[in-house]
Parts: sequence; structure tokens; C-alpha cells
Amino acid sequence: MVFDRFAFDSDRRQLLNGAESVHLGPQAFRLLEILIANHPRALAKQELYESIWHGTFVDESNLAGLINELRTALGDRARKPRFIRTVHGFGYAFCCELKIESSPSRAGFVVFRGQEFPLQAGANVLGRDAAADVHIDDTTVSRKHAAITIGDDAVTLEDLDSKNGTYLDGVQLTEPAPIRDGQTFVLGDASVLFRQSGSSTVTMSGLKGKERRSK
Repeated sequence: MVFDRFAFDSDRRQLLNGAESVHLGPQAFRLLEILIANHPRALAKQELYESIWHGTFVDESNLAGLINELRTALGDRARKPRFIRTVHGFGYAFCCELKIESSPSRAGFVVFRGQEFPLQAGANVLGRDAAADVHIDDTTVSRKHAAITIGDDAVTLEDLDSKNGTYLDGVQLTEPAPIRDGQTFVLGDASVLFRQSGSSTVTMSGLKGKERRSK
């Protein structure tokens, strides 16, 4: 998704200003993702609270702080907004024109907590780092936890010296292992489903910790 001089990639968890990456905290990135997905609709503050904090009580200043973080990163101003418009007494809206940028065809995808993350041919790093190819937002996952490598003849899963390990079929990986369409693997306590390109979409919700690692 492109707007003004920025490119927003939800799958790769990136916001680019030209060729330069713009740093956003995970919650600020999520807020921008929600605003863009609902453009140009104005979203109520309560709707944003529920989407970001999932029913957890937070002070109203938390949302205002995230809006300020976004505006600072985008070079936006509240009084003359180019990107984020304040709807007084209600909430916020993304107000910049959006353009859809074509992306390369995916060679497969993984599903984590009901969300699909595309995989490209070659190595795809999975981890908690926002700059990882697949961002797995879980505290038991290392910043660069594992890699899925998609080759011409095989797909392999490899642990990248993670703290809590990578598990396939209940076995901790010590070297790259082949992975098949429809297999679930575990990073720390986070369960992830692998699907090859052309497979039907499977929705999985709340898969954290359902497949336990063997002792």
C-alpha cells in the first residue's frame, strides 16, 4: 500500500519512506494498520481500544500517545493533517489517498493467530523483530527465531539459535528439517501453520501453546 512518499507493508511489518525504514513501535504499527484498512472511515476511540488492547483497560492517553507517535513518524500535524485526521469527540481517520502496489507472487504462507503471512522463494526469517520477514508477536519468540527456506524441490524449517527452540512434530530442531504443507510447528510457545502456494486458506485462532514441546 502506497500513500504520499510512504509504502506500508502489513505482511512484512514495514513502513518505508522511500528506501528508508521508518521505526514504529508494535502498537503504533497496529494502529496505522487499522486506520489504513478502514480508510476513509472514521473509527471511534473505543473501537481502536478494543482492536489494539483487546479488552484490557488502558488510560485514554495511551491512544493519544500512539497517534502522536504516528504523526511524528509521518511528519504529520494535528491542525493541518495530511495523513491522520482527528474527529473531535469521536476518534480518528486516515485521510490520505491510498494506492495499491503490486507485490510478488507468494510461494507459500504461514498462519499465526488467524492471520496469513506470505512467504517468498528463498529464505524467510520468522521472529519477534518487527523487521523480520514474518513478524511473530509473542514473548516466547526470539527476534530472529527460525527460517523457512523455499527451494525448487523442497521446503525446510531451521532454528536460528533461538532461546526457546523450534519444534516440529514435537521434536526440537538441531538442524534444518523438511516441512510439508499443512504441518504445524512451534516457536517457543507460539504455534504456526505452514501452507504451500495454492493451498486453501485455513483460519486458526488462538493457537498459542496448543501444541506443546516434548521434554
